[in-house]
Amino acid sequence: MDQRKLKSLREKLLLKQRGIVEAYNKNKTYGQQADEEGAQDIADKAASSYTKEFLFSLSNSERETLQLVEEALVRLGGARFGVCQVCGNQVERKRLDAVPWAKYCLGCQEQKELGLF
Repeated sequence: MDQRKLKSLREKLLLKQRGIVEAYNKNKTYGQQADEEGAQDIADKAASSYTKEFLFSLSNSERETLQLVEEALVRLGGARFGVCQVCGNQVERKRLDAVPWAKYCLGCQEQKELGLF
């Protein structure tokens, strides 16, 4: 892969990383503010609890994506970026453009989603 393409993918990864960290900080601040509101009745407490649970579940999925992005940045520094971690084939360029943190080629990703490995 040429250096210009690698630089473009690195920028996408760093942008995604920044976005996740900013969203995490925003959710954390919102959760702290919800605690400070001191909900008056049961309905307010339930709504506040649901909102906090929803935000925490989002941050869990964001945490997983952040880990994948950071792993991709490490691979980008070495020779393993763009190589499927299962079969060793090149990950399709269109796939890397769409999901630069992809660890698997399309075929292996489909097998993983079917639970075949």
